[in-house]
Amino acid sequence: MSMSTYARRFGIVAVSGSIYVGAVYLGIQLYGGERKGQQQALLGEDGNSTASYVLDPRRTATFQKIAYSYDDEIAKDEFVMGINLMRRALLYFHATGNVLEVGAGTGRNLGFYPSGVKKITLTDSSDKMLEKANEKLSRMSNSERARHDVMVADAGKLPFPDNSYDTIVDTFGLCSFDDPTAVLKELQRVCKPDGKILLLEHGRTKAYSGLSSYLDKHAERHAKNWGCVWNRDIDKIVEASGLTLEKLHNFHFGTTYYIVAKPR
Repeated sequence: MSMSTYARRFGIVAVSGSIYVGAVYLGIQLYGGERKGQQQALLGEDGNSTASYVLDPRRTATFQKIAYSYDDEIAKDEFVMGINLMRRALLYFHATGNVLEVGAGTGRNLGFYPSGVKKITLTDSSDKMLEKANEKLSRMSNSERARHDVMVADAGKLPFPDNSYDTIVDTFGLCSFDDPTAVLKELQRVCKPDGKILLLEHGRTKAYSGLSSYLDKHAERHAKNWGCVWNRDIDKIVEASGLTLEKLHNFHFGTTYYIVAKPR
């Protein structure tokens, strides 16, 4: 290889790496920053801010408040970090049959399910988030609307029989559930024995301690603004749930988890 060719290839790699680092940094700054009209701090009996947003179980109230602005505020972050490509790939290559999506929120996976999927049931604890999902569905074709159901449901106590679904999907929900391990166990209950559980999550990184320290430092602020605990240990949560992993890929310096699993 000539020196000029080596230099050109090195330049391409360097520029690509710089763009990737910049996108991850920008995404974290956008998603981790202050929200417009952010909610007031939780107050103790003495009027001082004493409660922990990371530990507080009333996160659904936060989702209700941010539902109508959520898509606009999260769009930049997901664009620069390529999240929609990950959503599309996860569902296109692995979702089949009758699908249950938990923590569906405003329906950010709508439009990414392959045509081979028969039925999709979207669930979330926030009815206001699901209102936005229904608005998106109303703009889709009759055939696309017909294969979707939308309902309010607690992911930790699903109103479905055992072995009900071929595929279960959760994208960026483990950061927001009060007991994410219990949720994963519940997903296994309603998943068919030969079905798949698809997860796209964010959490702390094992590869870059400085980045995890940043997530820890700003965890309270982030949970306050978004109802999301972004520094959870996804590996430990998945292991504790008993899921059988088929695929696990990490992106964004280890903070994003792309998981294909089966019930135990």
